[in-house]
Amino acid sequence: MKAMGKVYLIGAGPGAADLITVRGMRLLEQADVVLHDALVEPAMLEYAPDAKKIAVGKRCGQRSTAQHFINKQIVDAAREHRLVVRLKGGDPMLFGRADEEMRALEAAGIEYEVVPGITAALASAAALKRSLTLRGVSRSVALATHSRAADSDEIREQAKADSLVFYMGRDSAPAIAQQLIDAGRPGSTPVAIVEACSTPRERALTLTLARMALGEAQEWLDPSQPSLLMIGEAFRERASAKPRVHLKGMQFAA
Repeated sequence: MKAMGKVYLIGAGPGAADLITVRGMRLLEQADVVLHDALVEPAMLEYAPDAKKIAVGKRCGQRSTAQHFINKQIVDAAREHRLVVRLKGGDPMLFGRADEEMRALEAAGIEYEVVPGITAALASAAALKRSLTLRGVSRSVALATHSRAADSDEIREQAKADSLVFYMGRDSAPAIAQQLIDAGRPGSTPVAIVEACSTPRERALTLTLARMALGEAQEWLDPSQPSLLMIGEAFRERASAKPRVHLKGMQFAA
């Protein structure tokens, strides 16, 4: 009976090919097959020149591969190949459905290992040159996604964090802002939106919670690019900072 291979769930990081860990890159170089997310940059796949590449990406709001089928593809690949890489954007353990894939591998008796990556919240804070935590200003950070059916209790809990980061919140940005204002966050609270972090397409916008509630960010956001909403006093522009972003000729100061 043919021995089954081993699967590595590897975090590709926020976008830039050179932000993957050294360990992740070395495993890609040895891979027989790479099942990769839609958000993985093409340059990242160049680290695996001899591997078979299979796109299994899931994109918010777009038609994509069903998770149960992704699970089956990973298991099938491990039954045929020695070293299988499941390459996931950011970090596998944060909003990456890693648990579902690990359960499928466990059920099939396939050995696996998780290799962490840099998640978008950390990379976006670095791009903005704004710390997620700030002495005397931000002692807590919440990483969240937004449900269209989010209830008031959920929003109130999220609003308690000093710095609040929403993944996959682009389409719901006005609703998120209004719900946070209704939960007690001032409309003047700074917001930073980072799009396509660490890639050549990276852009950033600063505005306020009140302006985001009015939908002003929607005119600027590119629906084809991943974006992150970062909310809190830690993201207020320093007085000495040069303006970074303009929206239709108007500078938005947080």
